[in-house]
Amino acid sequence: MLSKGADFGKKVEQGYVPGKFPITHIDYPRMKKGGVNGSFFAIYTSNSLTPDEATRRAFELTCKVYDSIEQNPDKVALATTSSQARRNAKNGLISIFLGMENGAPIQNDLSLLRMFYRLGVRYLTLTHAGSNQICDSCTSKEPVWHGVSPFGREVIEECNRLGILIDVSHISDESFWDVIKYSKAPVVASHSCCRALCNHPRNMTDDMIRALAEKGGVIQINFFPKFISEEYNSAVGDLGDRFDDADYAWRPDRSNPKLQKALQEATEKYAAVPRPSYKVVVDHIEHVINLVGVKHVGIGSDFDGIEFGPEGLDDISKMQKIIIELRRRGHSENDIRQIAGANFLRALDAAQVI
Repeated sequence: MLSKGADFGKKVEQGYVPGKFPITHIDYPRMKKGGVNGSFFAIYTSNSLTPDEATRRAFELTCKVYDSIEQNPDKVALATTSSQARRNAKNGLISIFLGMENGAPIQNDLSLLRMFYRLGVRYLTLTHAGSNQICDSCTSKEPVWHGVSPFGREVIEECNRLGILIDVSHISDESFWDVIKYSKAPVVASHSCCRALCNHPRNMTDDMIRALAEKGGVIQINFFPKFISEEYNSAVGDLGDRFDDADYAWRPDRSNPKLQKALQEATEKYAAVPRPSYKVVVDHIEHVINLVGVKHVGIGSDFDGIEFGPEGLDDISKMQKIIIELRRRGHSENDIRQIAGANFLRALDAAQVI
């Protein structure tokens, strides 16, 4: 939402007129209410952009995050290490980390990767909804590289040297196995779920989760109903695409009453589809625990990158419901702390000492 002009220093309002947003999950007051003391903000670029457009967009988004942090020094602070995050928490500040979602902005130039590292990027999602110069995507109909490209191997090596975590969410299965082969550091899936519970190409098979764990990595469970429930995925049909079309039409002309009404109708129809309970998120967490242990699972959410969370998890202010459900199911406070963030920070620490 920062990219669309939202002010995270106050509650972002839902609506269809300028200054409001059809779907909103995150702002600093709601993060505090939800007990969230740290979060990665994704520097996301679409695979539809040209290389130069992607680079410019990534720098613009990074600037917006920095501006928001500087405008709210009493609420948030930048973090690039686990020790900084812990220090921020002691000072009553929410830590904002930076991750780059899609490696397209580094083009074919490792110096750009190094520059984004200097700006604070600490994980790199290799691609998004399409193959790029680094690897194939899980959504590509025809593979370009059948895994990671030759340049992609250089990217992995340089990320390992710098201390940037490799993120395997969105990449193809072949690309995943190449990353496991070539990375010397732990590997993470920043926002994915379990394919054994919901058969979707964005999710990870049990074998992939085992390989990730053997590498010292973490799978952060995504909240998107399409990734946690096959039933929802079938029921929602093309309503998500209709919402996207209405949203894209509205963005450049937000004062247009006709476009406002079309977007509101598309949003309401999409929202009316019954969503799976937030407890299904915990089912995915427990599947990972049963498979590889509690040290290799976390909370990925994907808030503000998805249209809706599961029933009961409408925004980040409701995050404690996951914690309460884990307690209800008998998980220890130490295990819950690991799931709630310590596991990911451990992987980040390990990547930074390779």
